[in-house]
Amino acid sequence: MSRGIKHRQRAKRKTKNRGESSSSSGPQVPVKVWQPGVDKLEEDEELQCDPSAYNSLHAFHIGWPCLSFDILRDSLGLVRTEFPHTVYFMAGTQAEKPSWNSIGIFKVSNISGKRRELVPKHETDDSGMDEDSDSEDDSDDEEEDGGATGPALQLRKVAHEGCINRIRAMAQNPHICASWAESGYVQIWDMSSHLNALAETETEDVQGVDVVQSPLQKFKHGDEGYAIDWNPLVPGRLISGGCNNSIYLWEPTSAATWNIDQIPFAGHTGSVEDLQWSPVEPDVFASCSVDKSIALWDARSGRSQVAFFNAHNADVNVLSWNRLASRLLASGSDDGTISIWDLRMLKKGGDTVAADIMVAHFEYHKHPITSIEWSPHEASSLAVSSSDNQLTIWDLSLEKDEEEEAEFKAKTQEHVKAPEDLPPQLLFIHQGQKDPKELHWHTQIPGMIVSSAADGFNVLMPSNIQSTLP
Repeated sequence: MSRGIKHRQRAKRKTKNRGESSSSSGPQVPVKVWQPGVDKLEEDEELQCDPSAYNSLHAFHIGWPCLSFDILRDSLGLVRTEFPHTVYFMAGTQAEKPSWNSIGIFKVSNISGKRRELVPKHETDDSGMDEDSDSEDDSDDEEEDGGATGPALQLRKVAHEGCINRIRAMAQNPHICASWAESGYVQIWDMSSHLNALAETETEDVQGVDVVQSPLQKFKHGDEGYAIDWNPLVPGRLISGGCNNSIYLWEPTSAATWNIDQIPFAGHTGSVEDLQWSPVEPDVFASCSVDKSIALWDARSGRSQVAFFNAHNADVNVLSWNRLASRLLASGSDDGTISIWDLRMLKKGGDTVAADIMVAHFEYHKHPITSIEWSPHEASSLAVSSSDNQLTIWDLSLEKDEEEEAEFKAKTQEHVKAPEDLPPQLLFIHQGQKDPKELHWHTQIPGMIVSSAADGFNVLMPSNIQSTLP
């Protein structure tokens, strides 16, 4: 699958005089709910976001588009629910020239938002008239935590030769990150000085300064790649997989050095697209490939697959191993399908039939799946991004409930008609980004998702996600 960003361009800030849009004296166009994949936009039509669907929604960019990024663990609190929020990131750029690329280390602070009612409450007086007024709306706006100044971005950049296909920070030591370059090199970096500088200052610096810094370690795969993952149980243990079908194991020998086994894990007949360590077994990991299969490996038992099965009818692009329900693995394919697998039913070798371990399968998206990730706070929820310019959130515990739908229609006094072919597990659809590439849940801020695309980043917290705190 092609992972690059088309027509790479440096993002620019756009400003618009709000008075221009409100001064039009033309007829008002009727507002309707947009159905992705069903409705088509006319030449003079545009989509408008309904802010009431979000507890928080912000957009920003760091210059060149980023194919991959990671959210860093911080010391600001394990479970944070009060606005405004602060988030630390690392991201890798996709610039027009190899020498223009960099790893961005940045902090976004003052992320504002507010809790919203799923069904708006309308109080009426004795005459039956609504008591809502513009003054009340204004007071609601004033209550939004974080004020009207918007998020502040502080950015530091480390020069990187070549576009960055994927970047991952170590969970146990988030200042250590690994980057996968289009040049075929996997490199490990120590970004502690940059993170310390960001933590100590509140001065907004959008542009940043390119710093020349040497990586802690560098390894040539022989071809470029995308698959990389840090072990969540063994600090410093890393796996990387490339387009030459091979997977390499990195074992830490100190805090800043690694031993890379020169004998790779071999078995796939196509490019290794994604890798995921088991959340409960330190030596077990899963891989997916262009050869349409998913494989499981055990680092203690040689370099061959422990089990594998044909998972999709096209390239398997992405994987996510459920951290809260370790029996579940999610995968996304080039044909737009999403599948959920129960690994308890997996047989050793290649004897597993996909239908025997599949617990859910969705064909909502019609374009390649670019990212998939289970929620760190809800075992049944996951988020998905696709080349159809949609980010979708799913809850596998949901089923169609006609009584509940009727009750909701009565409360809202509206005729809410959803397309009949929408799966009941589809909880939320987010649009507005072009060519989305990767998404991540924030492990310390329940309900927050960050996504990257060709036109920058979005931070979103849908109002209909009620996370159960761990």
